[in-house]
Amino acid sequence: MKLSKKFLAFTLGVTLTTTVYGKDLLNVSYDPTRELYKEYNALFAQHWEQQTGEKITLKASHGGSSKQARSVIDGLQADVVTLAMSGDIDALNKHQQLLDPNWQHRLDHNSTPYTSTIVFLVRKGNPKNIKDWDDLTKDESLQVITPNPKTSGGARWNFLAAWTFAKQKYGSEDKALEFVTQVYKQTPVLDTGARGSTMTFVQRNKGDVLLAWENEAHLALNEEGGDQLEIVTPSISILAEPPVALVDSVVDKKGTRKEAEAYLKYLYSDEAQRIIAKNFYRPINPAILKEFSTTFADVKLFNVKEIFGGGWEIIQPKFFDDNGIFDQILEQIHR
Repeated sequence: MKLSKKFLAFTLGVTLTTTVYGKDLLNVSYDPTRELYKEYNALFAQHWEQQTGEKITLKASHGGSSKQARSVIDGLQADVVTLAMSGDIDALNKHQQLLDPNWQHRLDHNSTPYTSTIVFLVRKGNPKNIKDWDDLTKDESLQVITPNPKTSGGARWNFLAAWTFAKQKYGSEDKALEFVTQVYKQTPVLDTGARGSTMTFVQRNKGDVLLAWENEAHLALNEEGGDQLEIVTPSISILAEPPVALVDSVVDKKGTRKEAEAYLKYLYSDEAQRIIAKNFYRPINPAILKEFSTTFADVKLFNVKEIFGGGWEIIQPKFFDDNGIFDQILEQIHR
């Protein structure tokens, strides 16, 4: 006998009710947050059900940060975005207003619940004796693995960290340009995202050093083949501040504003901050950071405004937009 949908609704009761009334959220994020948000989503789903009695389905999409931003611009229905830099989130309003232009003031610490930095991943025993940024260019045969700054947020942080070191050490933008150009001359491949570059270095065994998010480097040590790798922390690096934001146009259309706001706000809870630290991001809560003090190396970190005189509204067009400094570097290399 064929059962009607109405009959099934009565006989299945709670299960079907959960399916009908439970909401789903999509978090569009960047490459190295896969493990973090897999664990956080399970935590938040449990928290939400305990607080409201409602089930919630949480999905995540990962890729190069700028590529992910373009997907949202092109129509990917992200309730929230957790991208590598504020510039990628600001870009969502490039053609139409998808989110509140003042999104960064909605949550504490400019909507940045965790920070990170850039370190080196090298082969076991550090055969190339890489200790700091200037060691990358002492031997032109040394191969540097880093993703493409046109598509990857992590790659842009890599670029800015190298530029920061050179400007601090050599004292001028001309010298910084010369140094960073040499780094890219020694880069044999530009993957689209940070995870792709990690696979190139670890699984394909290409290159002598990987410029990596701190969390990505630690995760690599825990994967197969990680016992053949080491982390080297340079003397100085960049303070990477990957922010989070609500996509107003999507949550208002889907009716998920309440859930999406709670999802982002809960990232600041003690429980979430500990998950953040376990996944090798630096929690914004100083007490939780102190709990994990042995996890994170002591390194002098520079805020982008200290080095570049402003935020991503200055950095993006100068360095990474079409015909910016990065494009000029590639043009020079390929002449």
